[in-house]
Amino acid sequence: MKTILIILTIAAVVAIGVFIATKFFKTFRDDDNDGIPDVVEEKVAEVKNDVKKTVNTVKTRVKRVKEELGDVSDALREVASQSKDVVSAVKGGARKGRKPATNKSVTKKPTTPKKK
Repeated sequence: MKTILIILTIAAVVAIGVFIATKFFKTFRDDDNDGIPDVVEEKVAEVKNDVKKTVNTVKTRVKRVKEELGDVSDALREVASQSKDVVSAVKGGARKGRKPATNKSVTKKPTTPKKK
């Protein structure tokens, strides 16, 4: 309890010192005369912008991950469906999946000798 009181006292003394230095001695630049140095205000604005960018990035990544998980879910359903066909094939059942492509023979054009 004493440690918290000491820390709060030190923070208060520093805050009062900055306030007095800003208001009366003009040590820190404060154009809007609100008692907060402009350097601190600028830094807070930068941090806010960085946080907004990070939040937007995280939201975009979450959206993409959600889409990919949907794709994986669809693929797993398809695998489950196909695995039933495998069990049926092991038991000797007829093929239910896609039919294999027919092999088409490629006919070559007869080559004619070139005239010189």
